[in-house]
Amino acid sequence: MSKCRIPLGPFHPLLEEAEFFDIKVEGETVVDIEMETGWMHRGHEKISETRSFTQSIYLVERICGICSTSHPFACVNAIEDIDNIQIPERAKYIRVLVGEVERIHSHLLWLGLAGHFIGYDTLWMWAWKYREPILKIAEMISGNRNHYGMMRVGGVGKDFDNELIPKIHPILDAVEKKMVMLSKAAKDDPVLKSRLKNVGILTKEDARDYCANGPTARASGLDMDVRRDDPTAYEVVDFNVITLPNGDVYDKLVARVLEIIESVKIIRQCLDAFSKVDGPVKTEVKEIPPGEGCGRYEAPRGEVFHYMRSDGTNRPIRHKVRAPSFSNIPTYKASCVGIPLADALITLAAVDPCYCCTERSIRTVDTNNNKIDTDLLNISRDKTQKIRKDFLKKAKTPVERIFEKS
Repeated sequence: MSKCRIPLGPFHPLLEEAEFFDIKVEGETVVDIEMETGWMHRGHEKISETRSFTQSIYLVERICGICSTSHPFACVNAIEDIDNIQIPERAKYIRVLVGEVERIHSHLLWLGLAGHFIGYDTLWMWAWKYREPILKIAEMISGNRNHYGMMRVGGVGKDFDNELIPKIHPILDAVEKKMVMLSKAAKDDPVLKSRLKNVGILTKEDARDYCANGPTARASGLDMDVRRDDPTAYEVVDFNVITLPNGDVYDKLVARVLEIIESVKIIRQCLDAFSKVDGPVKTEVKEIPPGEGCGRYEAPRGEVFHYMRSDGTNRPIRHKVRAPSFSNIPTYKASCVGIPLADALITLAAVDPCYCCTERSIRTVDTNNNKIDTDLLNISRDKTQKIRKDFLKKAKTPVERIFEKS
């Protein structure tokens, strides 16, 4: 039987971000798969060391547009852990509210893309249609559909307007109704079952060995959720942790749909509390003392971990980030090997990989593996100018000459 390698990426319609996968197949069966990183380094961790603590919160908010409150949530938890800073109760509800709105929109985005990947565009249209009202809620609360800018050390940057409560409840009712419909459709739809059932199975043991987290782990039977196990703000609400036993792509889909329903319940608890809980939304924090802290948060994809170290100045001297996809993506070694090539892509997509979350920093070395202190931004600009000059020297066509004049 013939063996060959199939390159996927770094630019491919399936990949929303640049990444390269080297898939080895025997016939039509995947026998090995490897990921080549390094296509999206932006140096967030190093940049954070040159910014104030408040600026670092805004910086990590831009690690990922879909996780644009998950990273700041973990970041402020880490900073507050340095000095054991406590936040007001109303701020806890606001943090939870924003976090769960993001979880719903993230899961709906993935649900739509998953439908599109398997050619089920009706599911894609439905999911993204129902996602729009959720983004509207985010905009009503923070002023933005993404990149909410709500997290601050000691609380949140903006209070919740209680007059929004009667406007949000009807949206939640409609979304919950549609999610119940989708969960029933997933159970009865022969297309979804035949395409996703028993596909890309990640066993409970493999999920544990690869340190999987989030829906990827819970769909394999691992009962784990940072919101419950290490609550920071989430102790004010009640919810169920969704776990499923089979670990296939189908269970990962169902897990996210059921988590959306749980998120709606959590948001309702927050809205009910706002009429009862009043007061400040931020504890005044004048300085961060020397020390180190760790912050965790259950992002839509799983656990986000931030580590901060302070020397007593107004900026961190070390900032380390670990995103859930860093642990979830390698599970393809267990779930993709041995399956047909046609199932490999949806199996990989089932972990909801975020490559820009996974790649944040870079280390440059010489041929002897010695570290080189370099300004990557200027190197990139210099190389761009060199490429442009070389191109202009060879420009011969009218279009290229127009480019030269511009």
